[in-house]
Amino acid sequence: MKISFHLALLPTLIIASFPVAAADTQDNGEHYTATLPTVSVVGQSDTSVLKGYINYDEAAVTRNGQLIKETPQTIDTLNIQKNKNYGTNDLSSILEGNAGIDAAYDMRGESIFLRGFQADASDIYRDGVRESGQVRRSTANIERVEILKGPSSVLYGRTNGGGVINMVSKYANFKQSRNIGTVYGSWANRSLNMDINEVLNKNVAIRLTGEVGRANSFRSGIDSKNVMVSPSITVKLDNGLKWTGQYTYDNVERTPDRSPTKSVYDRFGLPYRMGFAHRNDFVKDKLQVWRSDLEYAFNDKWRAQWQLAHRTAAQDFDHFYAGSENGNLIKRNYAWQQTDNKTLSSNLTLNGDYTIGRFENHLTVGMDYSREHRNPTLGFSSAFSASINPYDRASWPASGRLQPILTQNRHKADSYGIFVQNIFSATPDLKFVLGGRYDKYTFNSENKLTGSSRQYSGHSFSPNIGAVWNINPVHTLYASYNKGFAPYGGRGGYLSIDTLSSAVFNADPEYTRQYETGVKSSWLDDRLSTTLSAYQIERFNIRYRPDPKNNPYIYAVSGKHRSRGVELSAIGQIIPKKTLSARFVGRDAGESR
Repeated sequence: MKISFHLALLPTLIIASFPVAAADTQDNGEHYTATLPTVSVVGQSDTSVLKGYINYDEAAVTRNGQLIKETPQTIDTLNIQKNKNYGTNDLSSILEGNAGIDAAYDMRGESIFLRGFQADASDIYRDGVRESGQVRRSTANIERVEILKGPSSVLYGRTNGGGVINMVSKYANFKQSRNIGTVYGSWANRSLNMDINEVLNKNVAIRLTGEVGRANSFRSGIDSKNVMVSPSITVKLDNGLKWTGQYTYDNVERTPDRSPTKSVYDRFGLPYRMGFAHRNDFVKDKLQVWRSDLEYAFNDKWRAQWQLAHRTAAQDFDHFYAGSENGNLIKRNYAWQQTDNKTLSSNLTLNGDYTIGRFENHLTVGMDYSREHRNPTLGFSSAFSASINPYDRASWPASGRLQPILTQNRHKADSYGIFVQNIFSATPDLKFVLGGRYDKYTFNSENKLTGSSRQYSGHSFSPNIGAVWNINPVHTLYASYNKGFAPYGGRGGYLSIDTLSSAVFNADPEYTRQYETGVKSSWLDDRLSTTLSAYQIERFNIRYRPDPKNNPYIYAVSGKHRSRGVELSAIGQIIPKKTLSARFVGRDAGESR
């Protein structure tokens, strides 16, 4: 149940009749009146559940400002207000059930696969900034989630191949709104949230969003609490300059549910609602993001955008987990870890329209730089465990840094990228896309316990080609080819490289390429949108050492990993008060030689 208090009125409908005087060369004294047709203005609350069933015309993830319908790749845009109303806050839970996405719970981070390829390591973004690292990603301040499917290296650089997930934050805009809400649900899931957007004048708007909440679980001893606050300001000048500044603080503390498997419960006759949290078990996730977004419109055809952001994401955990049968006891594993992730990102994008003869073109040029740090410190040994009596909780040992530091690494990645993409309009309804990107990157890892360090550098070129044909106003056909790369033999997702001096690097990147075709349609006077697509993704240049002991420098190329499938998604309003959100997926994955 959600209760919302709306402090601002919706736009008011104004209907006016204007007297019109008819005159000719001679004033005959006659006057006439004409009544203009009624114009309806429809507003919708930002907390309305219908927000989850609205499709968007554009998506920031494309970086070119073009219509989703005329982008030759599958793009899903999810307004997550529906999920908020039901108390769902984790990214993996929100994405679960969407076409082409496999998501599951993972205590340390997301477990998300796009079209069969892992996406949570390096293919998740917040406002265009890569959210690398093994962390849980809260959506407390997120308005919508954009999913661009297939390799997207031409826009974002390194990728695992399945696609890109971009979370778009709520920030100050020039639409006045004030909302305060409260949520109470099962297992004492309760929260208080606020979202106040104030238009100070025609040039300045400020916004403050916040949330505080707590929740228990169906299992005893499992709970969580969260705090989020995000102030932002937008300044818009009359000369075409607009700037948005935003700070986001998001902190979540959990007692994790990492119980043994069902078979262990059954073996000891334990109720499934029994939790296995030990004293002092905890997980803490803290996110802080500072971002600046500067836009300038040179004229009605050319505009530039510079995004600068600094992100820190820390995860600290210390707890027992899982468990196996050990006679009349349960043998439990244990680990603690402190991981800090930092990202400094700068993205400059230029978009413009120009003509060559009678042909219209849209040009996008981008320059990207990022520096990422990942610093894990871990206390874990497979030889260390604790056997507990499941019927005597008081005898269970408490957590608390029970192992010394056994892993302490420092990873750093620098990447530079430049891309160009041009959309050529052969006719107003037939468009061709051609783009390419060059990336240069360096990875560095240091083992703080041994003092050893290694560095790895490389570069890659990623093309994309596409075509779009508007058959009529409601149906659009498209086809595309996209290529992506994953550096360091596909193992660069968490930035780490082997620091041993004897290690032989798999220096070549792995590549993915996607062939996709489909049709995007609008039905029922644009109230219902559908996308039907067929695709094939191949990962290739997968290298291995046939004889690493005797010939460690000799690599061979194995077969390809392939994922092909058909996806159908539909979202919209069928009839008044009846909405539809449906997905169908058929996928086949395998290996080929």
